[in-house]
Amino acid sequence: MKLLHIDSSILGGNSASRQLSREVVARWQARVPGLRVIYRDLAAEPLAHLSGASLAQTDPEETQRNAQTLEQFLAADVIVIGAPMYNFAIPSQLKAWIDRILVAGKTFRYTPSGAEGLAGGKRVIIAVARGGVYAADSPLEFAESYLRQVFAFVGVPDVTVVRAEGLALSPQQRNEALRQALESIAPPLEIAA
Repeated sequence: MKLLHIDSSILGGNSASRQLSREVVARWQARVPGLRVIYRDLAAEPLAHLSGASLAQTDPEETQRNAQTLEQFLAADVIVIGAPMYNFAIPSQLKAWIDRILVAGKTFRYTPSGAEGLAGGKRVIIAVARGGVYAADSPLEFAESYLRQVFAFVGVPDVTVVRAEGLALSPQQRNEALRQALESIAPPLEIAA
């Protein structure tokens, strides 16, 4: 079994989403013998933002890097994503990664009845961290809802969210939110058969 671990926070060791994603991965490693983990730190090694040259594949090095990114995603059985919420949305580094995995003919296709996802059979776990507190239907929340839509679009409706919110309200609230988020992933998440 292969697990792709993606982190996108720019906060390094101070990142709550990194702490949560690391713990999710550790619990999968403890439960799944021989689990192969591939780790990508999108803040330390960002992908270029999508451009006309990217789409035209005029740069062989970038084209190869994009193909490798897509292959890592397609080969993974489980994807764990550390996704902080910055200014109501995901980090631009994570968006650049998404632009490399949303590929017509590879992860989705257009049919007469609409788009059809081609990347099914995966499990996605998103470790969301945000400074404020947002209701599920909040018009200001574009991170978690966007990621759920992205993965549903490519045929992966099995998305679990581990959420720590209100982190900027106070040090006590930060500690409590992290404690609750960590507890929400214990016992370890079930493995899809």
